[in-house]
Amino acid sequence: MISVEKALKCVYSQKIRLKNSVFISINNALGYVLSHDLIAPISLPSFRQSSMDGYGLSDIQSSKYKVVGEIKAGDYFEKKINEDEAIRIFTGAHVPDSVKSVVIQEKVVFKNNNNIELNEMPKLYSNIREKGDQIKKGEIVLKKGFLLNEASLALMSSLGIEKIKVYEKPKISIIITGNELISSDKKLKPGQVYDSNSILLENVLKMNGITNLNFYKARDNKKNTFDSIKKAFLISDLIIISGGISVGKYDFVKECLNKVGIKQLFYKVNQKPGKPLFFGRKNNKFVFALPGNPGSTLTCYHIYVKNFIYKLMGTKKNNLSHKFSVHLKHPLKYDEKRDIFLKGYYEDNKVISLNHQKSFKIIGFTNANCLIHLKKGKKNLKANSKVDIILI
Repeated sequence: MISVEKALKCVYSQKIRLKNSVFISINNALGYVLSHDLIAPISLPSFRQSSMDGYGLSDIQSSKYKVVGEIKAGDYFEKKINEDEAIRIFTGAHVPDSVKSVVIQEKVVFKNNNNIELNEMPKLYSNIREKGDQIKKGEIVLKKGFLLNEASLALMSSLGIEKIKVYEKPKISIIITGNELISSDKKLKPGQVYDSNSILLENVLKMNGITNLNFYKARDNKKNTFDSIKKAFLISDLIIISGGISVGKYDFVKECLNKVGIKQLFYKVNQKPGKPLFFGRKNNKFVFALPGNPGSTLTCYHIYVKNFIYKLMGTKKNNLSHKFSVHLKHPLKYDEKRDIFLKGYYEDNKVISLNHQKSFKIIGFTNANCLIHLKKGKKNLKANSKVDIILI
């Protein structure tokens, strides 16, 4: 059995071969990872642009001007604006080179015969977005390894980019073990329970950007467990197994992993919940075997699996970068020989430990937005004590 710190180090230190790079449309690129530095093909803005509705002035020494025209968004105005002239201009519109400032319309009094008078003098170059204010042509916009979100894709669209080069996403298989588990469309018989881990893992993987999944149901016998693992191994970059990894009479996962040729990197972590956690690899393929209790499954996923999937995708983003210390809202006593991860709710720099902490309960996670990480030992924490949390 190893410590949480050593288990995390083992997961992070794995050298992997990233998937191939492919070109895809930005319309389909959400949740993918850039496989190259993205260089700006144009400047943003690509022309001098007004940031407000108002009047463009070439001289800001006077307070009276004659309005000689209008520029709306999408227009291009080539005529020079003289010192005693103003041009009506709207937000996003092209600003001629002769215009030195845009005075907002609220600071202008409109007189007869297209004359205006300023009731406040503007500053030089005020309310003008210069060419390249956001990005200059040839600059690196986003670096290789960037996990694409909605804002980055909108940025690409504004640069006129239609396709980008990204890493293919890893192929992941989920194996659910347990004779007692049945699907929700069937009627329960005595001794049976509805399978929740399939939908649990499917949805957290979707939140990780993984939608192309393969599912296997393994009964509690050696042959069926071995066949499921062997089939999944042939088509997967990562296999996630739920249940069957402990030391019970009908727990065959570890034995079958060894038979398939999976090298054990660690087995059992000194934590609660999630002690019987297995991590292994064969060549460039990996396996996480998680405890079958739903609370343990999701805890281990957030601490270990989620970060590793980001690594397989080609990005360094991980949820442990969101680990930080906050104040405990209430007293908390514990005496454990293992590190503890409690389901918590974080708000306003304070965290509370939620009810339903036992590993077979998933209900506590429905309101949780973090895990409280308590180091092993005997502690008597008072309200307002500092504790570490991991946002989930």
